[in-house]
Amino acid sequence: MHFEDFDASPAAAPAGAASSGPVRSTRLQYLIDNTPALIYCTVPSGDFKMTFVSNNAFNMLGYRPDEMLADPNFWFDHIHPEDKPRIVASLAEVFTEGQRVYEYRFRAADGRYLWMHDTLRLIRDETGRPLEVIGALTDITDRKAMEEALTAKGVEQQQLIGKLREAHEQLLQSEKMASIGQLAAGIAHEINNPIGFVNSNMGTLQGYVGALLDLIDAYDRAIAGDASLVERMAPMRQVADLAFVRGDVISLIHESIEGLRRVKEIVHSLREFSHVGETEWQLADLHRGLDSTLNIVANELRYKVSVITEYGNLPLVECRASQLNQVFMNLIVNASQAIAGKGKIRLRTGAQDGWVWIEIADTGGGIAPEHLTRIFEPFFTTKPVGSGTGLGLSLSYGIVTRHGGRIDVRSLQGEGSTFTTTFTVWLPQRSPHPAGGAAAA
Repeated sequence: MHFEDFDASPAAAPAGAASSGPVRSTRLQYLIDNTPALIYCTVPSGDFKMTFVSNNAFNMLGYRPDEMLADPNFWFDHIHPEDKPRIVASLAEVFTEGQRVYEYRFRAADGRYLWMHDTLRLIRDETGRPLEVIGALTDITDRKAMEEALTAKGVEQQQLIGKLREAHEQLLQSEKMASIGQLAAGIAHEINNPIGFVNSNMGTLQGYVGALLDLIDAYDRAIAGDASLVERMAPMRQVADLAFVRGDVISLIHESIEGLRRVKEIVHSLREFSHVGETEWQLADLHRGLDSTLNIVANELRYKVSVITEYGNLPLVECRASQLNQVFMNLIVNASQAIAGKGKIRLRTGAQDGWVWIEIADTGGGIAPEHLTRIFEPFFTTKPVGSGTGLGLSLSYGIVTRHGGRIDVRSLQGEGSTFTTTFTVWLPQRSPHPAGGAAAA
């Protein structure tokens, strides 16, 4: 591009023109050199060798125009390697569309990459043949920095919103569990008294029925020698179906007593879920508790589950050991019941920043996402009717919470060789109840 191309001869200048062609050329040179954009021209061929660069290149990039013109590959060689393929792939469109706009990073003389807004335009001669390509480079580094800062701020805000939402959900869960605990305590209190006297009455009734059956046996023996009396009593015995009643009444009483025993256990579990137990706080070895729990539930696991223990180094933990053993038992039994055929249960432990953690994982079928928020609610269970009360996890939740800890759970659907469901119990090494005291282990 030559500035004399822009000159107008005096003969061609209109009458009264205030300036001559050279003056306009000087003015045009001044405008180009002082515009915020770097103006450049290239040949309309594949190498895009520069044929003109405005003098403000030095102020913008630190290069002198003659330095940029001397290197035929200067433009390509200074584009950021990550941006170059995108530009090269679409440069041909300059010749079909006549104009293209790019944003890319360009290496300045000091080694920094500056973001550039580049507008390329194809110039053709009178016959339509490509003559040259004119480009206008504008430094948009500050704008890009602001965009990146706004994007980062947006991501940070989304993360903050996510944390607030998570905290809100945890608060709702805590409030719900507190309400359920109060409800459970009320139910346990109301049921406990009538269950007590019904259980007592059933014990007395069992004695009465036994005495009556003994009395009937005595009468039978007394009349055995009187054939006429035996004959008279035979129709009455047949109507009463005494043989069936004798066996059935004993079975009914035993089933009723067993049912009352189960109700008492449920009431006891509700009270444990709602209230702190009677045991003292003490320093305990949780590994011993885990091992003893495995011994207790060995029959539940035998022939079905292989247990993998990966114990870390645990300090003594200030706790109510018997209650934590109940938590371990509930989680291990649940893990075993989640495995349909044969599978594995893994117990891992560790300590971190004043906390200890106990992880119980299984290879069962996993927990459905819609059930994850409800598994700690009393009476909620996915087991068949009669197979569980739905109090094991709620009781465990209450015990761990009273110890100042928490239970985390993660689960993947689909039974397999991998560990699909993992419960992690987090406990502080020292009790959050300093008044409780801790005895020597």
